[in-house]
Amino acid sequence: QAVTPRIRGELVALGQCPRVSQPSTRPQTASGLAQCPVFSRMDPARCPQGRGHSLAHNSRTMKILTCPAQLQRLEEILRKSLPLALPVFGAVLNINRGNPGQYEMLVDKWPEFGAVLARPSGEVPVNDGYWNTQAAFYRDLGAYRALVETPGCLPWNAAFTLIGLQDGVTTVSQDLAGKKGVELDIVEYYSYWHPDPSTMPEPRTAPGVRLGSLSPSHVDLLNDTWPYGGNARSRRYLAQLLGCFPQVCLQDSSGQPVAWVLTDHFGTGTHSYTLPEHRRHGHMQVALTVAAQRAHARGFPTFGHTALRNQPMQQLQELLGHQRLPGICSYILHNPSLDRDGP
Repeated sequence: QAVTPRIRGELVALGQCPRVSQPSTRPQTASGLAQCPVFSRMDPARCPQGRGHSLAHNSRTMKILTCPAQLQRLEEILRKSLPLALPVFGAVLNINRGNPGQYEMLVDKWPEFGAVLARPSGEVPVNDGYWNTQAAFYRDLGAYRALVETPGCLPWNAAFTLIGLQDGVTTVSQDLAGKKGVELDIVEYYSYWHPDPSTMPEPRTAPGVRLGSLSPSHVDLLNDTWPYGGNARSRRYLAQLLGCFPQVCLQDSSGQPVAWVLTDHFGTGTHSYTLPEHRRHGHMQVALTVAAQRAHARGFPTFGHTALRNQPMQQLQELLGHQRLPGICSYILHNPSLDRDGP
């Protein structure tokens, strides 16, 4: 399968790292699930020789944070920028806790960064906007523009999705895409987060329903019921979420799933779904509450994105104490014509 390489440059010191982590082992996917030929990568949380990667092109600089101490410091800084930094904050939390999704963090400079980008590490397929999903946060819009204009930062010759809770992320993508002749497909959501899930009431399952978990064998069910799924790329993406990140599932008396909530690379509560024949019984309220409580216990924020027209889910989020963030969350698919199944 064709891949687009990340540009790699000369190593330069970003300050000595007091410790060096060991490479982590990515959780195995289930036998029989579609696997990507470049699925396994080195954990970018390693800090070889106490250094970080830096790329410099035409006076622009892009730094990949590889030192555990720097990544921990980034986590602390982003925590103070919640809720706008939620997706990149969730990504660095995952990186600092074993990096199950094999992501890396880029900044324009360190430690006084103006912009940060979370992206998959290593090589990525040119035709998979599910796998190649990135998230951005900026404290300075000019710094963000300079970062994403740096060659090697964004794969402009590939399909990729960029998530942003700030208007400037969309504005910059639209401007640069226009100059490069790149098409965009933008889907907008309302974002909700719960400032303190410990205050949520204890959930009660309906009679005949119990808490369980999804297994790799359920990937086809997820793929068939997801409005943006139904293809080989979405199936591979969902299989990765099942194999790498927490999820909550309610099951009927025979053990079959009736409702579920997944978690993605950014710590987002996502892919919430109740089978039509089991709706209006409070199952999603239970699933969302359990997912929020478990995320809180792991030290992760509780947040998610809801379609603009999905008023029932918006009302449920507010009922559970979630706060709707101002503005819009944009999922920006670049090069949608390249986002297709291939050999």
